[in-house]
Amino acid sequence: MDNRKINIAAVVLATALLFSLQACQQNGESVVADSPFDSSHLPTDTLNVGFLAINSVYNSELMAPFDVFQHTVFHTTPGMKTFIVSPTHEPIKTFEGIKIIPDFSFEDTPSIDVLVVPSAEHHMDTDLQDSVLIEFVRDKGAKAKFIMSLCDGAFILAQAGLLDNVKCTTFPSDIGKFKEMFPHLNVQEGYSFVHDGKAITSSGGAKSYDPAMYLVEYLYGEKVARGIGGGLVIDWKLEEVKHLR
Repeated sequence: MDNRKINIAAVVLATALLFSLQACQQNGESVVADSPFDSSHLPTDTLNVGFLAINSVYNSELMAPFDVFQHTVFHTTPGMKTFIVSPTHEPIKTFEGIKIIPDFSFEDTPSIDVLVVPSAEHHMDTDLQDSVLIEFVRDKGAKAKFIMSLCDGAFILAQAGLLDNVKCTTFPSDIGKFKEMFPHLNVQEGYSFVHDGKAITSSGGAKSYDPAMYLVEYLYGEKVARGIGGGLVIDWKLEEVKHLR
Protein backbone atom coordinates (compact mmCIF):
# COMPACT_ATOMS: atom_id res chain seq x y z
CA MET A 1 0.00 0.00 0.00
CA ASP A 2 1.44 3.42 -0.94
CA ASN A 3 1.72 6.35 1.45
CA ARG A 4 -1.29 8.14 -0.02
CA LYS A 5 -3.59 5.18 0.68
CA ILE A 6 -2.23 4.88 4.23
CA ASN A 7 -2.88 8.58 4.89
CA ILE A 8 -6.43 8.32 3.55
CA ALA A 9 -7.12 5.30 5.79
CA ALA A 10 -5.80 7.18 8.81
CA VAL A 11 -8.04 10.17 8.08
CA VAL A 12 -11.09 7.92 7.70
CA LEU A 13 -10.34 6.16 11.01
CA ALA A 14 -9.82 9.46 12.87
CA THR A 15 -13.06 10.88 11.45
CA ALA A 16 -15.01 7.80 12.51
CA LEU A 17 -13.62 8.05 16.04
CA LEU A 18 -14.53 11.74 16.24
CA PHE A 19 -18.13 11.07 15.20
CA SER A 20 -18.35 8.24 17.74
CA LEU A 21 -17.20 10.49 20.58
CA GLN A 22 -19.59 13.25 19.51
CA ALA A 23 -22.48 10.75 19.45
CA CYS A 24 -21.71 9.66 23.01
CA GLN A 25 -21.64 13.25 24.19
CA GLN A 26 -24.92 14.06 22.47
CA ASN A 27 -26.56 11.04 24.14
CA GLY A 28 -25.41 12.22 27.57
CA GLU A 29 -23.04 9.29 28.04
CA SER A 30 -19.80 9.58 29.93
CA VAL A 31 -16.80 9.65 27.63
CA VAL A 32 -13.94 8.17 29.60
CA ALA A 33 -10.68 8.04 27.69
CA ASP A 34 -8.79 6.22 30.45
CA SER A 35 -8.83 7.53 34.00
CA PRO A 36 -10.24 10.66 35.65
CA PHE A 37 -6.96 11.15 37.53
CA ASP A 38 -5.28 14.50 37.09
CA SER A 39 -2.17 15.20 39.14
CA SER A 40 -3.58 18.65 39.94
CA HIS A 41 -6.30 16.88 41.99
CA LEU A 42 -3.74 15.04 44.14
CA PRO A 43 -4.21 16.10 47.78
CA THR A 44 -1.12 17.44 49.52
CA ASP A 45 -2.67 17.03 52.97
CA THR A 46 -4.82 14.46 54.73
CA LEU A 47 -8.46 14.86 53.73
CA ASN A 48 -11.04 14.86 56.52
CA VAL A 49 -13.95 12.69 55.42
CA GLY A 50 -17.03 13.18 57.57
CA PHE A 51 -19.90 10.67 57.40
CA LEU A 52 -23.27 11.98 58.50
CA ALA A 53 -24.88 9.11 60.41
CA ILE A 54 -28.18 9.47 62.23
CA ASN A 55 -30.58 6.91 63.66
CA SER A 56 -31.86 4.48 61.03
CA VAL A 57 -28.99 5.11 58.62
CA TYR A 58 -28.65 2.17 56.22
CA ASN A 59 -25.66 -0.13 56.64
CA SER A 60 -24.70 -0.38 52.97
CA GLU A 61 -24.59 3.34 52.28
CA LEU A 62 -22.54 4.00 55.42
CA MET A 63 -20.14 1.06 55.50
CA ALA A 64 -19.22 0.73 51.82
CA PRO A 65 -17.74 4.22 51.27
CA PHE A 66 -16.33 4.27 54.82
CA ASP A 67 -14.31 1.12 54.07
CA VAL A 68 -13.02 2.47 50.77
CA PHE A 69 -11.93 5.84 52.10
CA GLN A 70 -10.40 4.43 55.29
CA HIS A 71 -8.30 2.01 53.25
CA THR A 72 -6.54 4.87 51.47
CA VAL A 73 -4.09 5.05 54.40
CA PHE A 74 -2.69 1.67 53.34
CA HIS A 75 -2.06 2.72 49.75
CA THR A 76 -1.05 6.40 49.69
CA THR A 77 0.39 9.16 51.86
CA PRO A 78 -1.36 11.27 52.89
CA GLY A 79 -4.55 9.23 52.90
CA MET A 80 -7.98 10.09 54.22
CA LYS A 81 -9.10 10.48 57.83
CA THR A 82 -12.60 9.05 58.20
CA PHE A 83 -15.00 9.79 61.04
CA ILE A 84 -18.69 9.63 61.88
CA VAL A 85 -20.70 12.71 62.78
CA SER A 86 -24.12 12.68 64.45
CA PRO A 87 -26.30 15.34 66.06
CA THR A 88 -25.00 14.34 69.52
CA HIS A 89 -22.44 11.98 71.03
CA GLU A 90 -25.19 9.52 71.92
CA PRO A 91 -24.95 6.10 70.23
CA ILE A 92 -27.09 5.67 67.15
CA LYS A 93 -28.61 2.51 65.70
CA THR A 94 -28.61 1.74 61.99
CA PHE A 95 -31.79 0.65 60.24
CA GLU A 96 -30.51 -2.92 60.38
CA GLY A 97 -29.69 -2.72 64.09
CA ILE A 98 -25.95 -2.05 64.41
CA LYS A 99 -25.10 0.34 67.25
CA ILE A 100 -22.53 3.05 66.46
CA ILE A 101 -20.81 5.56 68.73
CA PRO A 102 -20.23 8.80 66.77
CA ASP A 103 -16.78 10.37 66.73
CA PHE A 104 -18.17 13.90 66.77
CA SER A 105 -21.39 15.79 67.36
CA PHE A 106 -22.66 18.73 65.34
CA GLU A 107 -21.18 20.98 68.01
CA ASP A 108 -17.57 19.79 67.87
CA THR A 109 -17.11 18.53 64.31
CA PRO A 110 -13.76 19.48 62.78
CA SER A 111 -13.44 20.85 59.26
CA ILE A 112 -14.72 18.47 56.61
CA ASP A 113 -13.10 18.15 53.18
CA VAL A 114 -15.43 15.40 51.93
CA LEU A 115 -18.96 15.35 53.34
CA VAL A 116 -20.64 11.98 52.87
CA VAL A 117 -24.40 11.67 53.37
CA PRO A 118 -25.58 8.04 53.43
CA SER A 119 -29.28 7.31 53.18
CA ALA A 120 -31.44 6.92 56.28
CA GLU A 121 -35.00 5.71 56.74
CA HIS A 122 -36.61 9.16 56.89
CA HIS A 123 -34.51 11.13 54.44
CA MET A 124 -37.54 11.61 52.18
CA ASP A 125 -39.87 12.88 54.88
CA THR A 126 -39.29 13.98 58.49
CA ASP A 127 -35.51 14.42 58.22
CA LEU A 128 -36.10 17.10 55.61
CA GLN A 129 -37.96 19.13 58.22
CA ASP A 130 -35.11 18.92 60.75
CA SER A 131 -33.73 22.45 60.52
CA VAL A 132 -30.65 21.66 62.65
CA LEU A 133 -29.73 18.72 60.44
CA ILE A 134 -30.26 20.63 57.19
CA GLU A 135 -28.36 23.68 58.38
CA PHE A 136 -25.42 21.49 59.45
CA VAL A 137 -25.31 19.87 56.01
CA ARG A 138 -25.67 23.24 54.27
CA ASP A 139 -22.82 24.76 56.26
CA LYS A 140 -20.38 21.85 56.08
CA GLY A 141 -21.27 21.02 52.49
CA ALA A 142 -20.70 24.58 51.30
CA LYS A 143 -17.20 24.55 52.80
CA ALA A 144 -16.25 21.01 51.69
CA LYS A 145 -14.18 20.20 48.63
CA PHE A 146 -16.56 17.38 47.75
CA ILE A 147 -20.04 16.31 48.80
CA MET A 148 -21.28 12.78 48.25
CA SER A 149 -24.69 11.21 48.70
CA LEU A 150 -25.60 7.55 48.73
CA CYS A 151 -29.13 6.60 47.73
CA ASP A 152 -31.66 8.97 49.35
CA GLY A 153 -28.93 11.04 50.95
CA ALA A 154 -29.43 13.13 47.82
CA PHE A 155 -32.72 14.40 49.27
CA ILE A 156 -30.81 15.91 52.20
CA LEU A 157 -28.26 17.55 49.92
CA ALA A 158 -31.08 18.90 47.76
CA GLN A 159 -32.98 20.27 50.75
CA ALA A 160 -29.80 22.04 51.83
CA GLY A 161 -29.55 23.66 48.39
CA LEU A 162 -26.31 21.90 47.54
CA LEU A 163 -27.49 20.28 44.31
CA ASP A 164 -28.74 23.39 42.56
CA ASN A 165 -27.19 23.87 39.11
CA VAL A 166 -25.57 20.42 38.96
CA LYS A 167 -26.57 17.08 37.47
CA CYS A 168 -27.52 14.56 40.14
CA THR A 169 -29.17 11.21 40.82
CA THR A 170 -30.56 9.05 43.64
CA PHE A 171 -32.01 5.61 44.37
CA PRO A 172 -33.63 4.34 41.13
CA SER A 173 -37.15 3.78 42.46
CA ASP A 174 -37.12 7.19 44.16
CA ILE A 175 -36.21 9.19 41.05
CA GLY A 176 -39.86 10.14 40.51
CA LYS A 177 -40.26 11.40 44.06
CA PHE A 178 -36.97 13.26 43.80
CA LYS A 179 -38.11 15.09 40.67
CA GLU A 180 -41.49 15.85 42.21
CA MET A 181 -40.01 17.31 45.40
CA PHE A 182 -37.19 19.20 43.69
CA PRO A 183 -38.47 20.03 40.18
CA HIS A 184 -35.69 22.58 39.59
CA LEU A 185 -32.93 19.96 39.80
CA ASN A 186 -31.24 18.36 36.79
CA VAL A 187 -31.94 14.75 37.75
CA GLN A 188 -30.31 11.94 35.78
CA GLU A 189 -31.50 8.33 35.54
CA GLY A 190 -29.76 5.04 34.84
CA TYR A 191 -26.36 5.78 36.35
CA SER A 192 -24.52 4.27 39.29
CA PHE A 193 -23.27 7.74 40.13
CA VAL A 194 -23.09 11.26 38.72
CA HIS A 195 -20.19 13.66 39.29
CA ASP A 196 -20.79 17.32 38.55
CA GLY A 197 -18.71 20.07 40.12
CA LYS A 198 -17.98 19.02 43.67
CA ALA A 199 -21.15 16.92 43.97
CA ILE A 200 -21.09 13.14 43.58
CA THR A 201 -24.54 11.59 43.91
CA SER A 202 -25.22 7.89 43.57
CA SER A 203 -27.89 5.20 43.40
CA GLY A 204 -26.71 3.54 46.61
CA GLY A 205 -27.38 -0.02 47.72
CA ALA A 206 -24.81 -2.55 46.57
CA LYS A 207 -23.42 0.11 44.23
CA SER A 208 -22.35 2.30 47.15
CA TYR A 209 -18.76 1.24 46.55
CA ASP A 210 -18.75 2.79 43.07
CA PRO A 211 -18.73 6.53 43.88
CA ALA A 212 -16.17 6.03 46.65
CA MET A 213 -13.84 4.02 44.43
CA TYR A 214 -14.29 6.64 41.73
CA LEU A 215 -13.35 9.51 44.03
CA VAL A 216 -10.26 7.62 45.15
CA GLU A 217 -9.21 7.16 41.54
CA TYR A 218 -10.06 10.79 40.75
CA LEU A 219 -7.87 12.04 43.60
CA TYR A 220 -5.10 9.47 43.90
CA GLY A 221 -4.98 7.63 40.59
CA GLU A 222 -5.87 4.23 39.19
CA LYS A 223 -3.05 2.38 40.96
CA VAL A 224 -4.31 3.38 44.40
CA ALA A 225 -7.91 2.58 43.46
CA ARG A 226 -6.94 -0.85 42.14
CA GLY A 227 -4.94 -1.50 45.31
CA ILE A 228 -7.92 -0.70 47.51
CA GLY A 229 -10.14 -2.77 45.24
CA GLY A 230 -7.80 -5.72 45.64
CA GLY A 231 -7.90 -5.45 49.42
CA LEU A 232 -11.71 -5.30 49.44
CA VAL A 233 -12.04 -7.93 46.67
CA ILE A 234 -13.59 -5.42 44.29
CA ASP A 235 -12.74 -5.94 40.63
CA TRP A 236 -12.58 -2.21 40.03
CA LYS A 237 -12.74 -1.06 36.43
CA LEU A 238 -14.18 2.44 36.10
CA GLU A 239 -14.85 1.99 32.42
CA GLU A 240 -17.32 -0.80 33.24
CA VAL A 241 -19.34 1.32 35.67
CA LYS A 242 -22.14 3.34 34.12
CA HIS A 243 -21.57 6.88 35.34
CA LEU A 244 -21.81 10.47 34.26
CA ARG A 245 -19.16 13.16 34.73
